[in-house]
Amino acid sequence: MSATTTAKSWVYTTPSHPDTLSLSSTDVPSTPAPGHLLVQIHAAALNPVDIQLMNVPLNSLPYLNGPKIPGRDFAGTVLAAGSGTEFAKGDEVMGIALALNGMGSLTEVADIDVNNQACIIKKPANLSWTQAASLPLVYLTARTVIEKCKPYMKSSTPSENKLVVLGGSSATGMYTVHIAKSLGWKVLSSCSGRNAEFVKQKGADEIVDYTTVDTAVVDAVKAFAPNAIADCVGGTECIGLAPKYVTIVGDKTSRSSMGGSALYLTHPRMVARWMLGYLGLGHSYECILLDARKEWLEEASRLDPEREIEIDSVFEFEKTKEAYERLHTGRARGKVVVEIKR
Repeated sequence: MSATTTAKSWVYTTPSHPDTLSLSSTDVPSTPAPGHLLVQIHAAALNPVDIQLMNVPLNSLPYLNGPKIPGRDFAGTVLAAGSGTEFAKGDEVMGIALALNGMGSLTEVADIDVNNQACIIKKPANLSWTQAASLPLVYLTARTVIEKCKPYMKSSTPSENKLVVLGGSSATGMYTVHIAKSLGWKVLSSCSGRNAEFVKQKGADEIVDYTTVDTAVVDAVKAFAPNAIADCVGGTECIGLAPKYVTIVGDKTSRSSMGGSALYLTHPRMVARWMLGYLGLGHSYECILLDARKEWLEEASRLDPEREIEIDSVFEFEKTKEAYERLHTGRARGKVVVEIKR
């Protein structure tokens, strides 16, 4: 048995959030296995999926039994590198660990399997730890959405290609708007009135305030006549209003329950929509997970830290519960980040 050491970590065991989350000590290897990195975590970003996983009835899913450390995004320093990795001790890195193996990023030291659903690059010097940690999940998700929409942008004149982004002030939505605008597409985005100027600064050409009347978003989308819709908030009201519909959430609207492509297992209407689109019998519909491409994360690392990276708030490690409370309000504009070690 390999030697271990201990690290402070936030851990959850049984549902539900926030009661299940506690600060504890966990064991990490003293020496990384082949293909693994031991990373001293300086900052970790929070995501709604963390809360949703804490609410899963773990006893019904044996793979999720036992203590788990939440968190996916991270930025930190390599303490030790196992054989077969491209990193070395002392490298400053940023990335995302997607495997549900119980080792998340809300810990002082993470044991990360580089080859198992992880995407890691060296952190550029111009990004702070919190900025670097804030990017991976949301930027990779936004980039995946854009890639799914590209085939439906038929015009050789970029400004004639039109994308709707539902939830343009969300962390994924704002990067979807940003990337679409960088490609020259025309963008309509939904958001609340208080976030309208913020989303316009990200590149949206038109804004619809979803808080005005019930039909505001549907009416605006119909008038805009988009090539594709990128849904970052969930729901069904705009399905069928464009040749391509890409959602990262699915039909659900509750922030506390699981969303994404896992809903294909419980929502047969989503499966039917996808199948009809696949067979060419209706508009194309997809509920997606992010594609963890290293070249896209490199792209994210080149964003201007002053103008293009948005952090809502930064919390101390000991105040992670308060950080999750902020995230769960749904009012965060940009990422909520926990600073673990400066």
